[in-house]
Amino acid sequence: MEPHSHGGDAAGWITPVQTRDERPWSYDPADFGAPVRTDPAWRYSDLDRLAPLFDASGVTGATVADGDFRPEDLVVIEAPEQAVATVVIEHAGAGALAENVEILVRPGAELTLVTLQLWDDGAVHSASHQAVVQRGATLKHVVVTLGGAAVRVNPSIRLEGDGAQAQLLGLAFADAGQHFESQVFLHHVGRHTRGNVTYKGALQGASARTVWIGDVLIGPDATGTDTYEQNRNLVLTEGARADSIPNLEIETGEIEGAGHASATGRFDDEQLFYLRARGIPEAEARRLVVLGFLAEVIQQIPDAALQERLTAAVEREMPMWQ
Repeated sequence: MEPHSHGGDAAGWITPVQTRDERPWSYDPADFGAPVRTDPAWRYSDLDRLAPLFDASGVTGATVADGDFRPEDLVVIEAPEQAVATVVIEHAGAGALAENVEILVRPGAELTLVTLQLWDDGAVHSASHQAVVQRGATLKHVVVTLGGAAVRVNPSIRLEGDGAQAQLLGLAFADAGQHFESQVFLHHVGRHTRGNVTYKGALQGASARTVWIGDVLIGPDATGTDTYEQNRNLVLTEGARADSIPNLEIETGEIEGAGHASATGRFDDEQLFYLRARGIPEAEARRLVVLGFLAEVIQQIPDAALQERLTAAVEREMPMWQ
């Protein structure tokens, strides 16, 4: 990255990479400076609260011998060939966490990865998930963020092999003062790959904020691709803000389909009227609308007990309607 040709100066203006696939990487943490707001990747982030995570003193690089990963950390999840597995990563309590997770889904494997951000109110967390999905393999990646002061979970998925598939799901419920962010990158490399991205957010309270940036890149050799991404947000009170930015880049004309959608709105008055006309009190009607809105994500988690637990956790986020 070089100084911007029109306006670059000592304030830190930089030229953004042309695609998300061009992200810089290195074995040496010293090669990565502290984020600045003029970097498009951090433009919408809560840099003030995430600042404790940017101190690289005492951090050393590590090498993954297999060679399949860009070695940014030691956290590696691998689904062997033809394996079927579900992995749940849960974050809770207080603290500050900078996290890198490397994911490899071998040919024909089916991996579900669920990451839960159930932090206490003061926690800060920034995570980068890098996944490679090989021939005929499937990855379901689920991000659920209900707690923390500033939480940033960014999955980058590379559909490398022919016939690889990915389903990327996200759910966020932000209260007053909370800042939840996800930047999703789905890169179609192999032929006849399939991708589906669905992220949903609910917000309530002054200065509650969610940020979703979705990037889909269909490479020049990714013929037969079928992909779609969407982000939906439900703003429950005044003072809350949801930023939603879908991006789609296509480098081949030989695809089956590609699209994206984004919508942010308030309660559906027709839904509320329908429920209240059947004798359901307004508070209960609003609760049911929110649960129904977020259920699309929760129901995709292949564990009934975890579904029930997350539904209860979402209900606890709605005290004003109890």
